[in-house]
This record gives sequence, structure tokens and C-alpha cells, in this order.
Amino acid sequence: MAKAEVRVQIYLECTSCRTSGVPGVSRYTTMKNRRNTTDRVELKKYCRFERKHTLHREVK
Repeated sequence: MAKAEVRVQIYLECTSCRTSGVPGVSRYTTMKNRRNTTDRVELKKYCRFERKHTLHREVK
């Protein structure tokens, strides 16, 4: 039986793009350690559609 992967690839999606009427949604991919970070990740990243740094949350 294979063990579950500890490090998984996640997607970060801009929260303000989802609520505003701007066409397009900024997304980033990154890795996280499932054992150390059990809840969803939130980072401030650059959104090219709004041309500023905004909050990006992990999506499933």
C-alpha cells in the first residue's frame, strides 16, 4: 500500500478578482506540506488583472 504524499501542489486564486467584474482570475501554483499546514493557505501575491498585490487563497 502506497503512502499519501506529504507535499501536495495547491492553487492560489485572487479573492478580489472573484468578487469584482474584472475579466479573468489570477491564479498561482505552489507546494505545501500537508502535515505542517493543515488549513488553507492565504498569501499576498501580485494580480496582473488588477495590477496590484491582493490576497490569494487556496482553492480545491
